[in-house]
Formats: sequence, structure tokens, C-alpha cells
Amino acid sequence: MMGAEQLRRPNLREALAERILVGDGAMGTYLYQMGFPVGVSYEEFNVLKPEVIESVHRHYYEAGARLIETNTYSANLEKLSKHGLEDEMEAINRAGVRIARSAVGPDAYVVGSIGSIRDGKRKNLRTKRVINAYEKQMKVLVEEGVDGLLFETFYDLEEMKLAVRIARELTDIPVICQFAVEDAGRTADGITLADAFNQLQALGADVVGFNCRSGPNGIMRSMDSISAPVALPFSVYPNAGIPDYVDGKYTYSAGPEYFAECARKFADRGARIIGGCCGTTPEHVAAMAASLANYVPQPGAAAAAKRQSELVRENTPKPAEHASYGDIHQEPTLVDLVKERHTVIVELDPPRDLDIRKFMEGAAALREARADAVTMADNSLAVTRMSNIALAALLQERLDIRPLVHIAARDRNLIGTQSHMMGLDALGIDHVLAVTGDPARFGDLPDSSSVYDLTSFEMIRMIKQLNEGVAFSGKPLKQKAKFVVGAAFNPNVKHLDKAVQRLERKIASGADYIMTQPVYDTGLIERIAESTKHLSVPVFIGIMPLANGRNAEYLHNEVPGIQLSDDVRARMAGLEGPEGRAEGVKIAKELLDCALQHFNGIYLITPFMFYDMAVQLTEYVWEKTKR
Repeated sequence: MMGAEQLRRPNLREALAERILVGDGAMGTYLYQMGFPVGVSYEEFNVLKPEVIESVHRHYYEAGARLIETNTYSANLEKLSKHGLEDEMEAINRAGVRIARSAVGPDAYVVGSIGSIRDGKRKNLRTKRVINAYEKQMKVLVEEGVDGLLFETFYDLEEMKLAVRIARELTDIPVICQFAVEDAGRTADGITLADAFNQLQALGADVVGFNCRSGPNGIMRSMDSISAPVALPFSVYPNAGIPDYVDGKYTYSAGPEYFAECARKFADRGARIIGGCCGTTPEHVAAMAASLANYVPQPGAAAAAKRQSELVRENTPKPAEHASYGDIHQEPTLVDLVKERHTVIVELDPPRDLDIRKFMEGAAALREARADAVTMADNSLAVTRMSNIALAALLQERLDIRPLVHIAARDRNLIGTQSHMMGLDALGIDHVLAVTGDPARFGDLPDSSSVYDLTSFEMIRMIKQLNEGVAFSGKPLKQKAKFVVGAAFNPNVKHLDKAVQRLERKIASGADYIMTQPVYDTGLIERIAESTKHLSVPVFIGIMPLANGRNAEYLHNEVPGIQLSDDVRARMAGLEGPEGRAEGVKIAKELLDCALQHFNGIYLITPFMFYDMAVQLTEYVWEKTKR
């Protein structure tokens, strides 16, 4: 009879030190190939169709997988709530572990699969809710006795670190951390892979690596891009290549033979867990298991690969210095100027039609008045206007005046926003203002979609990431952008101190300067000056002259937060045409008299394209400051 020690199975850490474990393949795409529709919760199948999930696990085990993931990738409170299943979270996770255990032999390890909650989309989801969702899911998985926890398809290091910290508070079982990256060398939040992996090791991670997003080639390139030693073993789960949509179905092109060939290459690079992600099947796993059957891990192989990667990097020529068409980077920025003297930004609205003559006339007049920059909104109030990037290029080329372009989160997803920023950089347009943007339903095309992939805080941070030469995806760019990023500030609120706290967060995200909404009260201007004097970045105070009495009443009664004094409303009452504009300019000059005592930065907003009003006020600033 065999002794207890002889019967004892090595724990997961011991197994990884001795040999390579073949992981399983895809769950979601495999169920899709079996005929189950997309858009449903496959995790709910743990309680609705347990026999189906058990069959998938068994197929992977019989193919040679000895590391089996529970069907719990999206079984957290946040993801399940989209299907109305948040109350089933515990039952779904418990069933997921039990089904996996029952489907495989005693020589297999079962790890609890936990997916990213934020999914790299940077939605405005409070960290407290994320922590709660992770804690509750992990607690159930650990109670059910998983051999380890697998964090997969994470994009940002910060979210991964959060998950690892929670895991280490709950348990000491092995933790595997997998990022979804492009052919990059960084996480989506711009951290080099070596730095990210070493930070995770310090927090208690046991294995680091990659899954999803890329096929085998992309993940190998990511592994080869790691230019500093990483002491932990790797785990890799590539997709079966790039998906194609044929005859109404998604298909993947990378076959089992290719995966068999790549499996040994992954092992040579230090991978100790090798499985498959989207598009992989039991056939892929069987091919990898056969390929690795006689493979003996070489402890020095991963280090040798890293040293080779370092040599390649050291001998790679550095990219040429930044050069853009219409490059104006050598000129002082607005931030440089406002630190030395009064500086005037003037806003002109892009036209709502195809005629740009009045816009260009106004910009030319402002250039003559010596405005330091012309700024253009990005479809403000969700009303469709001409592209501000096109107009910015024209201002720069034809009038040699600095453009400042607003970038709204409403109209572009992450792909479109980065593409937009790359185009601005190519044109040498380097001053931008990051704003959330008014919801589309309030504009002239109410049936259009509001995107909001990014909050204004996140947009600021991501644009500044381009200045580090890192794309939104974490992929290195061949040169660095030089954006000067502004943030919007609405001081027309009941609690100014809370608005300033929000502003401090934008500065912490990387904002270089601040532009305020229009202010119509000298007392408020003084309060803003006092409340923002501690800030490390300059503030451009917003002044928009009133055009007529109706304009004054609209702002006072219909625009949230803007309150005109009884005196100003009385002065504008009943005034129209030139008479109304003249009085509006007079009031604006009185506001400027106060603003110039407290702020070097002046932000003039042109009402209804009456650019002559902005010209008068620009000239007034120079008259008062003797420039």
C-alpha cells in the first residue's frame, strides 16, 4: 500500500517549478461554435446548462490540458448585473468550480478565472464598486478550493495591482496575472512590461503573462520586448489569430499545427503555462500537449531570451527627432507666455455650414488685434459644425495664428480619439482642451450616439501619455508628441470649493492649464482667484460679452450655474442689435478690469460670431496692460 507522501499531488507552485502545464482553450468562442448565441451570459450556463460546461472542460482535459479554468471570467457583480444576474453571483461561481472539478482527473489543477471589470475602457466606475465585486467573487472561488486564481485579459496595471492586493488579503494560493496587450512592450496605461511584472511580483503574484488580443506571434513579440529581467515564470494564452467574419459567423485561421510549433517557442522564452484563448479548441490543446510532451524546461532559457532582446534594443537606431508639417513647437507655449505676461485666447465657433469666409475673416481680425490663440469648440452643445482640426490647419497655414482645439469625449471612441490626436500632432497643432462634451440627445442629431469611452480626466492622462511616446494601447510610438493639454472649469456652481477639488484632480491627471466657463460677476472672479491661487498651473478666466437682452435672459434662466446680477440684466433689458452689443462690450470691459488684476490668462468667448466684439475686448486688454 502506498504512503500518504507518495499519494500527495504537488501543489500548483511545486508543479510549475518542475514542468510545463498545458492550459485549456477558449470557453466563449467554443460555445459560440457549438451554436450558442452571443449576447447571453455564458457564465449563467454553470447553473442553467451545467452538462454543457462540464463537457467543454472534459474535452480540454482529454486533449491534454492539466490547468483548467473555471467558467467564471465575467461572473462578477458588475458584469452579471448587465444580465440581471447579480443575485446569482455566488451560485454561478460555486457551480463553476464544482463543474470543473467533476469534469477532470485528480492530476489536473483548477484555477478560478477572473476577468477585468473595467476592460480597459476607463469608464467612470468607482474603485469602491470594483473592489467590492472582486472581493465577493474571489471569496467564493477560494472557499470552493480552487488551486489558484487567474486574472486574465487585464489592460491596465493599476486594476491588476488592485486585484492582486485583494487576493493576497484573502488567500496565499498562487496568483496568475495575464495582460491583453498589442505588439507593444507596455500595458495600456503606459507601464513597461518588465516594470509591471516586477511590481506584481512585489505584491505577491506567482506567474505573469499574456492572453487574448494577440495571436502567438504578437505575444511572442511582447515577450521579446521585455528589456529587463523578470524572475517569475510566464503564462501565455494566445488567440487563434485574427478573427474573420464569413457567412455570418466568426472564424479563426491559426490551426493546431501552428500552435504546436509555437508552444515550444513559448516554452523556450520561459512560459510554464501554455494554453489558448479566443478561437482555440480541444484540437489546438491536443497539438500543444503533444508538442510539449518531451520538453524539459531550461531554467536559463528565459534569461537568455531577455538578454538577446536587450542586445537588439541596444543596437536599434533611435528614431529621428520629432518633426511635423507646420511645426510650431519651437515657439513659446501659451503656458510659457502666461507666466510672463497677460495672454489672450479667443474662441470662435466653427461654422454650421460649408462657408468658412466669416470664420476666416474673424480669425484674421483677431490676428491683427494680436490675440495669442484662436480656440475652436468640438461640436459644442452637440450641434454639428465643421471639423475644428481642418479649421485649425487653415488658421496655422494661412494666417500664422496659433490654434487651440477642443477635443470632446462624446464623439469618438478610443480608436478615433487617438487617431485624431495623431493627426493633430502631424499638423503641428499642439494645444488642445479636453472636455466631456454635451450629450448628443440635446443637439441637432438627437438619434446619434454619445460615445464617452473616456472621461475628461482620462482623456487628459491619455493625451499626456502620447507625450511619452506611448499609444493608448500601451504600444510604443516612434516619437513623442508635444501636446499642451488644457482642462475646463465651471466656477458657476453653488460650492466653489468642491469644483476646485475636481479641478485639482484634472491637474493631477496632467492638465497644463485651465480655461473657465464665462463669468459675469466681479465678486466671483475674486473668489475664483482666491480659491485657485494655490494651483500649479495657470488659469484663463472666461469672459463672454452679452449680445442683447434676450441673450442675457437666456444665460441667466436657462444655462445651469450662470447667474447674472440684477444690475446687468437691467442694463441689457430690451437692448438689441448694435446697441445691445455695445452695452455687452461695456459690461465685459468692467469684468476685464477686475480679471486683469488677478489673472494673466484671459479667455474671450465670441457670441454668435460677432468677432468685432472679441476684437474690441482683445485690444482693450492690451490697452490696459500697455503691451
